[in-house]
Amino acid sequence: MNKVDLSIFKNPPQVGAGKFKIILWYFTNVLFLKNGWNPSSTIKKNLLKLFGSKVGKGVIIKPGVNIKYPWKLKIGDYVWIGENVWIDNIADITLGSNVCLSQGCMLMCGNHNYKRKDFPTIASPIIVEDGAWIGAKSLVTGGVTVHTHAILSVMSVASQSLEAYGIYRGNPAVKIKTRTIDV
Repeated sequence: MNKVDLSIFKNPPQVGAGKFKIILWYFTNVLFLKNGWNPSSTIKKNLLKLFGSKVGKGVIIKPGVNIKYPWKLKIGDYVWIGENVWIDNIADITLGSNVCLSQGCMLMCGNHNYKRKDFPTIASPIIVEDGAWIGAKSLVTGGVTVHTHAILSVMSVASQSLEAYGIYRGNPAVKIKTRTIDV
């Protein structure tokens, strides 16, 4: 039986930036986004834009947020990104307008091909459409689209796309009801 050999693993070359930019972003991220002592969304948004992110108006970014590659991130208008959110975007992530990413949730684009000896990285984009809400400590994996106004409840895992206005919970997340919004 063959075995995994991590000595031949290579990080994916498709990060979209050179080593200098990646290192500069690492320290910027640690000092200004992950740092709990920086409450300013304005500074964070401007730094994200400087590093290639598209950021809409009215975006709130709370302390402790970790973003791997801002040049692979598009954020719509009036998005709320809660404390300790981790955006592990080795592929593109698009957040529509009026999206809420609650405390401690994770958007994770990458995985590994467990069938191959070299355990290569697999990267797939994530799309969170307008009005969607990702609950606290929930996980959205690569290749998932969270369709408009869907909800992923607290501590749930979405490894498949969520239909519009669906409310999902569990691991794996299953639809439990349909969202209604009162006027």
